Amino acid sequence: MIWLWWIGAALVLGVIETATADLTFLMLAGGALGGALAAALGAQVWVQAIVFAVVAALLLLAVRPWAKRHLAATTPEMRTNAEARIGRSATALTVIDARDGRINLDGEEWSARLADTPEAYGSNSAGHVDPGAGVRVVAIDGAVAVVVPQ
Repeated sequence: MIWLWWIGAALVLGVIETATADLTFLMLAGGALGGALAAALGAQVWVQAIVFAVVAALLLLAVRPWAKRHLAATTPEMRTNAEARIGRSATALTVIDARDGRINLDGEEWSARLADTPEAYGSNSAGHVDPGAGVRVVAIDGAVAVVVPQ
């Protein structure tokens, strides 16, 4: 019956993996499945633990690097974190100029400033963006979104 605990551990580790997407917890889940197999075959608990450790270590050392390289090669354009915000549309919450402002970006409030490019000012001779206007994020500078009017 202890094999069910190993299966449960593998499922929990799999769920954690969906939040991290680093493939580490997936390899540990594979080790837990090895422990479940050992338990199902009637092995002692200490043998199950050794099987878990050995299988997890082999997966972490042999399979994970290959899988990460494969994942990176098949998704080269994948942007994450702040980089994923570049190119998105946002709405000005306050006046945005070359020094500061606030925008609503994907439901979050961000500090923003107008980009230092001719495109940023274009037909806007005032050199700012009024509240409620649409903007597009062209860069992320620390915690500040650099934007241009839409």
